[in-house]
Amino acid sequence: MKKLIALALSMFAASAMAAEFPDISIADLKEAIAQKKVVVIDVNGSNSYAKGHIPGAVDFASAGDLSSALPSDKDALVVAYCGGPSCSAYKKAAQKAADLGYTNVKHLSAGISGWKKQGEQLEAK
Repeated sequence: MKKLIALALSMFAASAMAAEFPDISIADLKEAIAQKKVVVIDVNGSNSYAKGHIPGAVDFASAGDLSSALPSDKDALVVAYCGGPSCSAYKKAAQKAADLGYTNVKHLSAGISGWKKQGEQLEAK
């Protein structure tokens, strides 16, 4: 019985953690990019970033002080992404933005792999 309760609690904690940063669709992210109403953070590492990233994205690995890459409006949309649906590296950037006081932090769960699969444009550095 104790194991069952522990399992249920760990599943609840995992689902609560996943819900901490709501997902954003590729279509909604594209619209926000077009309207220049989002800061996108790539958490795939500088080598991957250099090969191709979502246009306008900030390279989290080389950003240093993330606050300098974010707007002064703490309600601004901030979207973090990494490799794809099974990647959780985005949480470092999303949590950092939240720790800095940003209240509209989202996750592109499709990641760069989903972006590419949809045939979307990449920007290379």
